[in-house]
Amino acid sequence: MKSLRARLAADPEIGTGNVLHRVIAHGADLDGPGLTFDTPVDHYPAEHPLTLGELDERVQARTAWLHEHGIGRRDVVAIWATDAADIVLSFLALTRRGAIPALMNGKMAPPIADEYIRRLRVTAVLADAAHRPLLQTEVLAEPHELGTGDPAKAPEHYRHHADDPVVITHTSGTTGVPKAVLHSHTTLYAALKHLLTMPQAQGTDRILNALPIPHTATVLMVNQVLGNRAQMLLLSSQDAPDVLRQIERWKPRAVYGFAVTWAGLAREDLSKHDLDSVRMWFNTGDCAHEPHIRKLVAVGTRETVTRAGRTTVKGSHFVDGLGSSEMGHNGFHITHTIDSDHYGRCIGKPYQFATAAVLSSTGDELPAGKVGLLGFRSPSVSPGYWNDSVNTYRFRLNGWFLTGDLAYRDDSGHYFHLDRIPDAVAGFEGPQLFTSMSEERILAAIPEVVDCTVVILNQDGRYVADVLLELTPDAENVDRTAAVKAAVGEDVAAIIRKVGAVGAEEVPVTVTGKVRKVALREERLTGADA
Repeated sequence: MKSLRARLAADPEIGTGNVLHRVIAHGADLDGPGLTFDTPVDHYPAEHPLTLGELDERVQARTAWLHEHGIGRRDVVAIWATDAADIVLSFLALTRRGAIPALMNGKMAPPIADEYIRRLRVTAVLADAAHRPLLQTEVLAEPHELGTGDPAKAPEHYRHHADDPVVITHTSGTTGVPKAVLHSHTTLYAALKHLLTMPQAQGTDRILNALPIPHTATVLMVNQVLGNRAQMLLLSSQDAPDVLRQIERWKPRAVYGFAVTWAGLAREDLSKHDLDSVRMWFNTGDCAHEPHIRKLVAVGTRETVTRAGRTTVKGSHFVDGLGSSEMGHNGFHITHTIDSDHYGRCIGKPYQFATAAVLSSTGDELPAGKVGLLGFRSPSVSPGYWNDSVNTYRFRLNGWFLTGDLAYRDDSGHYFHLDRIPDAVAGFEGPQLFTSMSEERILAAIPEVVDCTVVILNQDGRYVADVLLELTPDAENVDRTAAVKAAVGEDVAAIIRKVGAVGAEEVPVTVTGKVRKVALREERLTGADA
């Protein structure tokens, strides 16, 4: 008899909208793992490990509530909340009704949240007690109220077609109102179907989810752990101290997060914490910086095979790559250990279900070593932006989805990330000035720098660069301009105007922790940073 994972991989009906339902239909043990949340779920206390049956019953209650309040097929329902349970359980119930949940990050500014909701043209809004009074938009209910429904009155699960829209997530909003990214029943599950046919990665039986909860990545993780019959604790906060505390308490074997979380962990003295349970760190979104990775792979443990057999050794794995909401899953992957030396913003090779290319401005594929636009093809790619055909087609070129990144490929097929297009000065001819690669070089060269931001702008007809350094608490108060210029290379060194130390709170970030370089450029152009 095929294993459950094999049956799920072969199931023509399974997709993002019905994973919980299909896992149960294929005979998964109802007393097996469901999900664990860091806040109470109805009558269950915080961190109670919901069984699969308990999870299904709580989702059925919410489905009944939605049905009684007229929410059904194709209704777009925005969810603005902080607690992981509010967002994930609402998502599962809404997809069971055939509705389209639109997940919103709780850190979004209220005026932007109202405008984002307006652009979605929603049927209803669910907002928790903290966010409800911040909205001008009418709110149907708080997410926890859905748990008062009678699970016995839940209607049958909506039957999804392959192309049905099932969830809307949003981009980081580095330039203002985030773009609303649509995912269909099959696109967001395509990568997971492939992974179900592969051996499970080391550590993925017990996962700490430190990804932003309303992000595409968390939707993927919920569906992945349900299919793998694994345990997962979902954190409502991704701040480094909270993540460290939960690693020590809950003893995960894998931790999933964004680059901002790894930067936060790297600021801590990890030797003072018990991190031996961690076998793997998994990064998605922006690729991570080498010094942050090196600090993480130095802790934890991993299993390896020697002549004496399987043994556990000091040091963990770090799986890096590059992903985005639009890509539907990490598109690239590379694994680091203590012994790794393949850094320099290497994002590895595409997954087997995907293809990539470095493109010219006309969509022609460029040869190895040539910098260009990163193009991506995969069955996981989003169909487009909700209610926004202009941007949907702006990011398509000659059959490729444009990720918005500048990259190059080496002769071995490994891809290297240089910068986001809006943050760089890099045409196919002329100056090649990259902020992300400059930050990578500074971090690798100057040990007392724990994080940094490089901003390039055109001022009075010439390019200038400002460098903001976040330093260790014991760092000396000295001028580091010479060291920075030596690290970044001649082209960027020639335009550096200012190098200064800043606190982390002085660097504006998006709701997912990405630096808002557009805001920093505007400050400098208007003189607001003086």
